[in-house]
Amino acid sequence: MIVACSGGADSLALASATAFVAPRLGLTAGLVTVDHGLQAGSDLRAKQVADWATGTGLTPALVASVSVDGPGGPEAAARDARYRALIRAGAEHGAVILLGHTLDDQAETVLLALARGAGPRGLAGMPERRVRDGVTFLRPFLPVPREQTRAACVELGLAPWEDPHNVDPAYSRARVRAALPVLAEILGPDLVPNLARTARLVAADVAALDALAAAVDLAPGVLSIAELAGLPAAVRTRVLRAFALRLGAPGGALSSAHIDALDALVTAWRGQGPVALPGGIEVSRRAGWLCGPGTSTGTRSESSPAGG
Repeated sequence: MIVACSGGADSLALASATAFVAPRLGLTAGLVTVDHGLQAGSDLRAKQVADWATGTGLTPALVASVSVDGPGGPEAAARDARYRALIRAGAEHGAVILLGHTLDDQAETVLLALARGAGPRGLAGMPERRVRDGVTFLRPFLPVPREQTRAACVELGLAPWEDPHNVDPAYSRARVRAALPVLAEILGPDLVPNLARTARLVAADVAALDALAAAVDLAPGVLSIAELAGLPAAVRTRVLRAFALRLGAPGGALSSAHIDALDALVTAWRGQGPVALPGGIEVSRRAGWLCGPGTSTGTRSESSPAGG
């Protein structure tokens, strides 16, 4: 296993706990710290974290330098670059990656999802276990309040690095983090655990709906309108998303608007033309089928409803 450690209190406490527990379980554990290059001295700080890890018995102790650019703003670009580096480290060493996200991080994630108008998948927050590109990520501290990781660092004599981005109001997560104590005063001290509990409950529902959608047969390039129409909306839209991904639409660019347009071909058919998906993909309705590029169900066209 490899701990992803920024040097902050959460990941530093996780790295220290892993260094203590892993050898007692007969496991090997290392550390990777990602240098985003966004602040002066970030390379030196990354080296200090790696040197601390080596002295603590975490091997290998890796520094991954990344370039932060891409769509979605600096937060999204930094996150994407970081995960690419972590996936690379996990793949190269055949290791599970441990992340230091806490109960408070989960609550912040749920609030951000609410503000974006996200659906159930967003409200489900961060999973305790996830596989990305063949690498397993675990969040063992997800049920742990942030105050406990800070208390652990004090007890262990560790000096966490305080990332200035965490309090910079230019970043949406920093604004949510600052607002949580105020909301807790208004709504009650159980706000953070209740938001995290909401994520767990929604995640269970999402998993059940995903399983129902996965049981629907996705024939190559086509879907039966009759079969789709008989599915509950929550299952049908998941099938449509899986269908779009199967056709080659990039997941990061596939929005709810695209899925709604596909769903309209099933539930609000008025003779409308093809739906354009990201990646230059078109899906049309023909003779009772949803058809991707290069597929055919015959030459007969489907008539739109009377008056449509």
